[in-house]
Amino acid sequence: MSRALQLQSTIKADATLEVSLAEVEVPSPGPNDVLVRVEAAPINPSDLGLLFGPANIPNATVSGSPDRPILQAKVPAGVMPGLAPRVDQALPVGNEGAGVVVEAGSSELAQSLLGRTVALIGGSMYSQMRCVPAAFCLALPEGTTPAEGASCFVNPLTALGMVETMKLEGHTALVHTAAASNLGQMLNKICQADGVSLVNIVRKPEQVELLRGLGAKHVCNSSDDDFMAGLTDALVETGATLAFDATGGGRLASQILTCMERAANRTAKEFSRYGSTTHKQIYIYGGLDTSPTELIRNYGMAWSIGGWLLTPFLQRIGAEKGQELRERVAREIKTTFASHYTREVSLAEALQLEAVHVYGRQSTGEKVLINPNKGL
Repeated sequence: MSRALQLQSTIKADATLEVSLAEVEVPSPGPNDVLVRVEAAPINPSDLGLLFGPANIPNATVSGSPDRPILQAKVPAGVMPGLAPRVDQALPVGNEGAGVVVEAGSSELAQSLLGRTVALIGGSMYSQMRCVPAAFCLALPEGTTPAEGASCFVNPLTALGMVETMKLEGHTALVHTAAASNLGQMLNKICQADGVSLVNIVRKPEQVELLRGLGAKHVCNSSDDDFMAGLTDALVETGATLAFDATGGGRLASQILTCMERAANRTAKEFSRYGSTTHKQIYIYGGLDTSPTELIRNYGMAWSIGGWLLTPFLQRIGAEKGQELRERVAREIKTTFASHYTREVSLAEALQLEAVHVYGRQSTGEKVLINPNKGL
C-alpha cells in the first residue's frame, strides 16, 4: 500500500478552521476499482463550502513550510452549533477531477480503463492518488488531457440537469442567474443546440457582451435601472416560468417571481385577487450571495421556491438517463462543455493566501485548477 498527499479541511472545537496537507494510505484496487493519478481537479463553488465553510477567509493566515502550508481562519462562534457533526474531523475535499488510470482491478470494466485518461467523481479529488469504483469514471476521448476533462461532472451535468428538470416539470423555457459563469456559458450552448429559450441574468455590462458574443438572445443586467422591465419583456417573449438561481441571497429570486407574474398578467383575460394561475418555480442551487433570501410577495399564490442539487437529480432520473448525459459530456468535452482556467496550482500552492484570495472571490473568468501532482 502506497502513500500520497491529500488536502484536508478541519473545523476545530475552538472555532478555528485548519486546511492542510496530510499523507494518507492509498489502497490497492479491488476487482471493480481503479487507481487514478489525479492531474487536474477544479475548484468549484460547491467545493468551497466544504473547504472553508463559514470561516473568515479574508483574515486567514498561513504557517508551516512552503511544501506543507497550514491555512487557519476563525469561524464565527454563532455558527458552531450547526457545525457539530464535522467538528474535529479532517475532511478531504474536491468533488471531481481527471487523471490517468495507473492500476486496475480484474473486472472487465476496470481493465478497459487501464492507461486511459478518465474523468471521475466521488469526492477527495484534491489528492495525488485516488482509488475509486470503475463505474465512477468516464473514459475521455483520445487526445483529451486531464485539464480538459477535469470539469466533466459538476458544471456540465448541472447545466444538462436544468434542461432536463424543465422538461420533467412541464416548463418550456429557463431563467438562469450568474449566467456569465463557466456553467452559464455551457447552459447557453446547450439551449442553443437544443432549441430551448433561455433568459440570462448577469450583473455587469461586460458580462452582457460576453454572452451576446456567444449568441445569447436574452441577457438582462440586474444592475440596470430598467432591469425589471427588460426581464419582464424577455419572460413574455420566452414564456419562461422556471428559474435556477446561483446567488441565493438578497431579492433577486423575488424579483424574478415578480416579473414572471407581470409577464403572465400581460395576457390575462380577467383579474384575480390571488394572482395568475401560472405556476412559477425558482430553484436555488448556489450561495454566491450569503445574505438572507428576501421575498416580497407580490406575485400571487402560484409559486414555489426550493433547493436543487445535482446528486438528488441524478438519482431522480436513474442510471440509464444519467449515463446518457455523461456520454454527451464526453462527446462534447472540447466544445459545449469546454472549461477554461486562469491558473493551475499545486496542492501546496492552493493554500497560499494569494491563490486563496483569487478563487475565494468566485469571480467570473477566474477559475482555478488544482494539479495534485504538479512538479512531481
